[in-house]
Amino acid sequence: VQLQASGGGLVQTGGSLRLSCAASGRTFSTYHVAWFRQAPGKEREFVSRIDREGGSTSYADSVKGRFTIDRDNTRNTVNLEMNSLKPEDTAVYYCAADRIVSNYSGAYAYWGQGTLVTVSS
Repeated sequence: VQLQASGGGLVQTGGSLRLSCAASGRTFSTYHVAWFRQAPGKEREFVSRIDREGGSTSYADSVKGRFTIDRDNTRNTVNLEMNSLKPEDTAVYYCAADRIVSNYSGAYAYWGQGTLVTVSS
């Protein structure tokens, strides 16, 4: 599966962005998908994940209540709605897919190219 992340940009504190991860291939519905982010000088960290049917989601504590993940298997997309953004959310956001469920980045074999989110204070 090939993934392409989009939707990043510059937003003020308290603003919102919607990231999208578009996938190619007819087997997208068999993959679990996660979002990770990496800020400058920091390690890549888990943000959120959704199972292949879209029935189960998980969030990092730092984004819980502000971010929402969903997917549309008919359109081969996974979205991350980000609200109440903070400067500490500034990072490159990556979507990843695999057939296992994990919050660990090393468990995912397929990655998008990343999209930059910058939150100004």
